[in-house]
Amino acid sequence: MNNTQNQVRPVFPFTAIVGQEEMKLALILNVIDPRIGGVMIMGDRGTGKSTTIRAIADLLPEIEVAEDDLFNSHISNYELMSDDVKSKLQKGVDISTKLINVPMIDLPLGATEDRVCGTIDIEKALTEGVKTFEPGLLAKAHRGILYVDEVNLLDDHLVDILLDSAASGWNTVEREGISIRHPSRFVLVGSGNPEEGELRPQLLDRFGMHAEIRTVRDPDLRVQIVEQRSAFDTNPYECLVKFKDQQEQLRDLILNAQKKLDNISIDYDLRIKISEICGVLDVDGLRGDIVTNRAAKAFAAYQDKDTVSIDDIKKVIVLCLRHRLRKDPLDTVDSGSKVEQVVNQILEI
Repeated sequence: MNNTQNQVRPVFPFTAIVGQEEMKLALILNVIDPRIGGVMIMGDRGTGKSTTIRAIADLLPEIEVAEDDLFNSHISNYELMSDDVKSKLQKGVDISTKLINVPMIDLPLGATEDRVCGTIDIEKALTEGVKTFEPGLLAKAHRGILYVDEVNLLDDHLVDILLDSAASGWNTVEREGISIRHPSRFVLVGSGNPEEGELRPQLLDRFGMHAEIRTVRDPDLRVQIVEQRSAFDTNPYECLVKFKDQQEQLRDLILNAQKKLDNISIDYDLRIKISEICGVLDVDGLRGDIVTNRAAKAFAAYQDKDTVSIDDIKKVIVLCLRHRLRKDPLDTVDSGSKVEQVVNQILEI
């Protein structure tokens, strides 16, 4: 047992994190339904952004992947398997599998496009006629979480590539007329500090959710957070045992929600209300409507319900819309409050 403990670096338990409910909810909903489109977390330094993101990845159960496959391919879901695994299955080849932890990939700030997307060995392709692909971070992140700290300092072109892959679930690499594509469905999580610059509006709009976190001001909560962290640093395994039941309970809730998701319904009247809110707020495009519908369904599934209620929409809509409003330099009301005001007017019963 001790050998295992020495090998595995303990991760702070997700259920031990105090406060920051908005960020935690956004991460849980994106894990339930990655099609929500990821989450951008903006907040002060030292507010536990990285800790929380690593904790949600550690909380999730292991996933089954095809062995000897570069892309963590699923063996029964066609959308999540590589072309190679697909053709083997069609030929009736028996594919062995293994269990791995949910991938949690950190994207370094200085990463190049080749490092992110992967590279094709042109020399081998031309001399031997063999397509040789060196997978990048998008391949490694498939069916997991891709975390970009200080995303507002990342090159816009790279942010665009990440968002394209997150939205389509595929990554295509083309070089000298040779093309390789592979599945790349992941939860994209970006974090940043607003003092270091904002993300361009057209890129920000492509993140499904936007969570804002602030430094906790309540002295009691601050003491609780410090004590919790100190206890973990002193004896991490004792802390893991203490929160084991809560971790398992949350894991079961997430797994149950993932299974229920496709059967959740949302009334036509409520869909009209969501679109009405987006219209009144002058939200460009239809991303806001689509993401709010998806997030409300994910939240209903998380609550173990079969249909979406007004309360479910109220719980998620600020996260889905606050970053899509047009910025008015003279506006004294922040975007989150503006969304809440319109929501309360339109959803009043």
